[in-house]
Amino acid sequence: MAYVISYDIGTTGVKTCLFSVTDRIDLICAASYGYPLYTLPDGGAEQDGDDWWGAMCQTTRHIFEKTDINPDMIEGISFCSQMQALVLVDKDGNCVRRPMSYMDQRAKAEIKKGIANGIQIAGANIFKLIPSLIITGAVSSSVKDPIWKYKWVESHEPENLSRAYCWFDVKDYLICRCTGEFAMTEDSAFATLLYDTRRGKKCWSKKLCKMFGINEKLLPRIISSTDKVGGLTENAARELGLTAGTPVFGGGGDSSLIGVGAGCVNVGQTHIYSGTSGWVSTVTDRQLVDTGAMIAAITGAQNGKFNYFAEMETANKCLEWCKDHLALDEIGIYNDGNEVTKGYEKIYTGIYDRLTASVKDVPAGSGGVIFTPWLHGNRCPFEDPYATGMFFGIKLETGKRELVHAVLEGIFYHLRWMLECQDKKVKTSEKIRFVGGGALSAVSCQMLADIIGREVEVVDSPQSVGAVGAAAVTAVGLGLIPSLESVRDFIPVGQTYVPDKENHEKYGKYFATFKEIYKANKKLYRQSEV
Repeated sequence: MAYVISYDIGTTGVKTCLFSVTDRIDLICAASYGYPLYTLPDGGAEQDGDDWWGAMCQTTRHIFEKTDINPDMIEGISFCSQMQALVLVDKDGNCVRRPMSYMDQRAKAEIKKGIANGIQIAGANIFKLIPSLIITGAVSSSVKDPIWKYKWVESHEPENLSRAYCWFDVKDYLICRCTGEFAMTEDSAFATLLYDTRRGKKCWSKKLCKMFGINEKLLPRIISSTDKVGGLTENAARELGLTAGTPVFGGGGDSSLIGVGAGCVNVGQTHIYSGTSGWVSTVTDRQLVDTGAMIAAITGAQNGKFNYFAEMETANKCLEWCKDHLALDEIGIYNDGNEVTKGYEKIYTGIYDRLTASVKDVPAGSGGVIFTPWLHGNRCPFEDPYATGMFFGIKLETGKRELVHAVLEGIFYHLRWMLECQDKKVKTSEKIRFVGGGALSAVSCQMLADIIGREVEVVDSPQSVGAVGAAAVTAVGLGLIPSLESVRDFIPVGQTYVPDKENHEKYGKYFATFKEIYKANKKLYRQSEV
């Protein structure tokens, strides 16, 4: 038996997980700690690197307080993290400004000047779109892509850019803090949309850097997810409460490793994730892109495999909004004297189950109420930073339970929309693995099955699959698991949900209306932007 630690670096907090690896990957214990997301009135969204590190240190020490395992028994550590942030550091690995989150959408002027001009296809200048597709298999056409964050800093904070020595994503910054090494995994490199994915290349693209005006010297060396980057430095080990020299592996972004942790590692296997954000991802053996629907096959943790990936910005974040602004004590889910509203992850481990249970008897369709889950704009199947959430179809008889139920349905309508868009280009799997905090509730799992009309499989601890994926990467790097392709054998299914035919037919009608709501309000969203 071997022990490994995974750090799951999310938008709202870190989850540190201790695993044992035998003929399966078992979670022994976990500790979580939250930190802020700083939202700014101009569409900015930032976090603090010291907050990430402080949460890592606190949770690492906590897991050893909860078990009899000692730090010197840990054979390796790795990371799963949020992606497409912009973390600019100096030569000592210190942030020159607060990292810009993947949610940051300030760079509207920069993307318009940089690619959304001239002769366009799917919102991108044809003379930049075509080289991007040839070189990377995708195109930087979202205001939230890292290139435009970089250009925003260049335009608004040139002094910070001049101080920068290296450009990181979240986990790569933390790996540097652990080891002193400047490196970026292949999946994170791809997420910059400056990485040449062509056979025989696999490097930073000088052509794209020149075309977009990026200083190539800021881009670190590229490694594989299963590579050992280095060992923990004395200082990092002391702060974390681990042993100096403990191997640190590359890990991956959440879009790469959540699929691995779900056991979706072979071509044609599809998983749906519902956490702060949400997505549909299908494993392919080739690169393809749907520029109209904003879906691309992105580089993942596995060599020669890609994840055909469709993302929505706010999934369970909508339910958190619901908890804060609709539920509270009004429908009796908190009033039992428990402090369930405090602390990171309580939305999933305590409140989520009780919130969904409180609406389990609401009929499919929520009495005609439809919710649009675009609380921070949207990316797929339409890119629109101006899109907003709304309730459609409220009547005199509509109550809060119907509204909460509609929020859940709205999230899953959107996931179905992305799943159907994927089916136009690839064959998605008949059985869908459902993971993330949204998969903790039987009510949600059954609702998803009913809305998409497919069997839904849920693995044990679905909220921890990112950390499971990081543990799998570490295990492969240590030689404990033969390859990432064999990981599915180490991750059994816990529950299966079969769709209710009557509910599925009913949901089909509401789903059609859901899609029309965006088309009908597209111009109004932009006009209402202040």
